[in-house]
Amino acid sequence: MYASGKYSSRGPALIPRMKTKHRIYYITLFSVVLLGLIATGMFQFWPHSIESTADWTLDKRSVHDAPLIRLPVSSPIPERGDLSCRMHTCFDVYRCGYNPKNRIKVYIYPLQRFVDELGVPISNTGLSREYNDLLSAISDSDFYTDDVTRACLFIPSIDVLNQNSLRIRETAQALSMLPRWDKGMNHLLFNMLPGGPPDYNTALDVPRDRALLAGGGFSTWTYRQGYDVSIPVYSPLSADVELPEKQPGPRRYFILSSQTAIHREYRAELERLKEENGDALLLLDKCSNLSQGASSARKRCYKGQVYDYPQILQESSFCVVLRGARLGQAALSDVLQAGCVPVILADSYILPFSEVLDWKRASVVIPEEKLSEMYTILKSIPHRQVEEMQRQARWFWEAYFSSMKAIGLTTLQIINDRIYPYAARTYEQWNNPPVVKWTSVNSPLFLPLIPPRAPGFTAVVLTYDRVESLFRVITEISKVPSLAKLLVVWNNQNKSPPEESLWPKIGVPLKVVRTKENKLSNRFFPYDEIETEAVLAIDDDIIMLTSDELQFGYEYFNYLYTYKMPGDIKNWVDAHMNCEDIAMNFLVANITGKAPIKVTPRKKFKCPECTAIDGLSLDQTHMVERSECINKFASVFGTMPLKVVEHRADPVLYKDDFPEKLKSFPNIGSL
Repeated sequence: MYASGKYSSRGPALIPRMKTKHRIYYITLFSVVLLGLIATGMFQFWPHSIESTADWTLDKRSVHDAPLIRLPVSSPIPERGDLSCRMHTCFDVYRCGYNPKNRIKVYIYPLQRFVDELGVPISNTGLSREYNDLLSAISDSDFYTDDVTRACLFIPSIDVLNQNSLRIRETAQALSMLPRWDKGMNHLLFNMLPGGPPDYNTALDVPRDRALLAGGGFSTWTYRQGYDVSIPVYSPLSADVELPEKQPGPRRYFILSSQTAIHREYRAELERLKEENGDALLLLDKCSNLSQGASSARKRCYKGQVYDYPQILQESSFCVVLRGARLGQAALSDVLQAGCVPVILADSYILPFSEVLDWKRASVVIPEEKLSEMYTILKSIPHRQVEEMQRQARWFWEAYFSSMKAIGLTTLQIINDRIYPYAARTYEQWNNPPVVKWTSVNSPLFLPLIPPRAPGFTAVVLTYDRVESLFRVITEISKVPSLAKLLVVWNNQNKSPPEESLWPKIGVPLKVVRTKENKLSNRFFPYDEIETEAVLAIDDDIIMLTSDELQFGYEYFNYLYTYKMPGDIKNWVDAHMNCEDIAMNFLVANITGKAPIKVTPRKKFKCPECTAIDGLSLDQTHMVERSECINKFASVFGTMPLKVVEHRADPVLYKDDFPEKLKSFPNIGSL
């Protein structure tokens, strides 16, 4: 009771003294808290700039709630597009900088609604579901940043996937108003349906300055190699139809054509093939007898019989993909999803993601003029190869075609690999399925190059009747440590090769093949005797090369030269007996996008035994024709694929003053 009484007597006296002493403190504290709450509320409702750091997501802001931007008639219009742009001229890699993860950062502009001065939108569709899916996938990826100052790449929220829905001039003006546009530098646009009637250009017609274009219908004329990215035309059926994976193997039909808008000349040629080959070829068209309410996009017909699409594609080994008004066709995606090997007939078409994907493993590309030979060409492909291609086709779809997310992230990865090449994905990572059936790897048809892999290389020597020079070449080549086999192509039909006992004795198998016609292209034929991936093609008068020089550099693309050479180049070479080496360089440069590598400093080639009678190069018209053939080949390819190079590959210690025994290739450059 005493304690309680003491507390009661002191308590009331203390409270007034505390209020007096700390009144200023509490008032100040309360004022700070109140001001903080007011400031927070004002920030929430105050209009933000276009470079807001809020995460990009359609869920947080409806398109209809996006800010309305009116475009003055006098708004600037970007340049049409610089065809000379490359990563080192039109892209600022210094924006990307160094980061430990070697990953570019991508900023997506916030949504805005652009209209002209009369209030008419720049697009009649607004933001499509496909573009929304694309932007959402990027915003959820490791590439995305909401900090505009850290961004390496900028993606507008302006949907240009389908040019048909755009007002070209107004869309270009909207792009130029983006605060970071800077003539399109480091900006990426996605477009799948370029051009419009009647010309249907193969690239987006919207003027876009220096912006990169991920396009779905590039030709060799509009594609800026190493800058633009060729992407697939997305098929809506990918999301609507689930096709279970079908095991590779023979199918009910050998060839199937399912496109409905085929040019009448192609349709007539396909009908002729159908007449010649019967049930092996199924030629489908749009249906005219469907019941009311049935979806024509999901059906195909042949003589009144209705087939479900795309399910019917799984019943064929090969599926035709012909060019339409546009080069890029959504049918390619449908065919891949079905595990059917696409037979692509679209001259000059840049295949999707061809910068990294090896389409030889998943498709057959045939020139349009060879449509009449399609059945014969496909029949020549071994069954084992067809099965591997079916498997690869399905995997390409799953990895790179199946969704807008897959398409968008693959595009960004390709650009990322250009900017951080030392951390780029390898050929195997891009092209090998995660789970490989290793029992099939023994097949040469699974490999990037058609001939099977074996140690070393095969030397193919083309000869006519210079026996003495031929024997010297054979003797020198036989000293190369990596030589696995030597194949002599005897191109003289009027004279037999020397007897077996007269040939040089060498430590590897030597085989003589007699040709039926005297053609220069015989040197690049993929003979059955070739069991190595690497091949050295050489003439019988190249006697000055040393074994070290041959060991240091070799590799040619024989199969591609024989079966994939565009147009009539191979026939032209055979008819003129000239330029086969230039044709091979055109082919390899066009496929790889790279320049040839000069190996060692040799500058002169001498053949003391050669005379004006037996030397093709000594003919007065020889050099004139070589100039003509460059122009001819460039016109066939539709571009000049040859690259300028200022690089020479020399072995380590080549010119250093060290003992010869310390050098791996001591005998290089000597005459």
